[in-house]
Amino acid sequence: MDAAVGLPDAWSQVRAPVIVPLLKLAVAVCLLMSVLLFLERLYMAVVIVGVKLLGRRPERRYKCDPICEDDDPELGSAAFPVVLVQIPMFNEREVYQLSIGAVCGLSWPSDRLVVQVLDDSTDPLIKEMVRMECERWAHKGINITYQIREDRKGYKAGALKAGMKHGYVRECEYMVIFDADFQPDPDFLHRTIPYLHHNPEIALVQARWRFVNADECLMTRMQEMSLDYHFKVEQEVSSSVCAFFGFNGTAGVWRISAVNEAGGWKDRTTVEDMDLAIRASLKGWKFVYLGDVQVKSELPSTFKAFRFQQHRWSCGPANLFRKMLVEIVTNKVCPSTHEVQFCFKTTP
Repeated sequence: MDAAVGLPDAWSQVRAPVIVPLLKLAVAVCLLMSVLLFLERLYMAVVIVGVKLLGRRPERRYKCDPICEDDDPELGSAAFPVVLVQIPMFNEREVYQLSIGAVCGLSWPSDRLVVQVLDDSTDPLIKEMVRMECERWAHKGINITYQIREDRKGYKAGALKAGMKHGYVRECEYMVIFDADFQPDPDFLHRTIPYLHHNPEIALVQARWRFVNADECLMTRMQEMSLDYHFKVEQEVSSSVCAFFGFNGTAGVWRISAVNEAGGWKDRTTVEDMDLAIRASLKGWKFVYLGDVQVKSELPSTFKAFRFQQHRWSCGPANLFRKMLVEIVTNKVCPSTHEVQFCFKTTP
């Protein structure tokens, strides 16, 4: 009985001096974050209107003349830079043929294109199917290699990192990444590579995602609305004002020298794309977003897949921020700007 009486007394003694101030502090922090998010949205709205009115399109700010053999007939296909295309996969039974076929169908000189299929599948049957698909395209003259690892250490980041260790990668100037459920149009490289080729300060060209199953159900339509804001507003604004925006993990073209200078792929979090983008941005490299270049993809159509995706997109940046906080704060390249951008910009 004495213990039962003592508990309410102990709670009343702790509540006023400890619990109540903590709750008030939490409410104040939430209100402050809400105000900051509102101001950011307002800033985005003002800037995107100005961008549309002034027509600050990337092709008006950067040189992007097409690369063609006519520029120097003696060089022939050597006028084109060597491009590495990486396709990381994991048990992609439904889409592996579509993604490999789309990449192998890119309109780029075959002797200047290297395709890596980085297969981390655990199903032996799927691995054999993917390997045979790669061999089929190799017989057609495509420079495609099928890469597997003994373990899945580092997951996607580990696969990408392992793919960069091959000797022939040193001959490649640019690197393109397509997740297994992404299919680029044939002219993708012709519309993106010139920005990197003619502007040595640019490290990344990011394309927009186009969702082929957006009308499948209510959940996919809601996802499309959210991601459209990310692409059409957030990344469009950041690119227009030369501010930081995160790499989306796929449908982007990297300058390999910039990747190496930034330290390459790291598997310390599940958002290796943002990790690399942050480090490259802190080195002073510029990113360009091309809203007119779109790559087909699919949205998660089940709640389980959607929940897994959102968990990775939410927890990954928070974990990365914790690990990179000291690096960001002590960096000499506009640390305050990068801190603010990093707090609010996550993968889509």
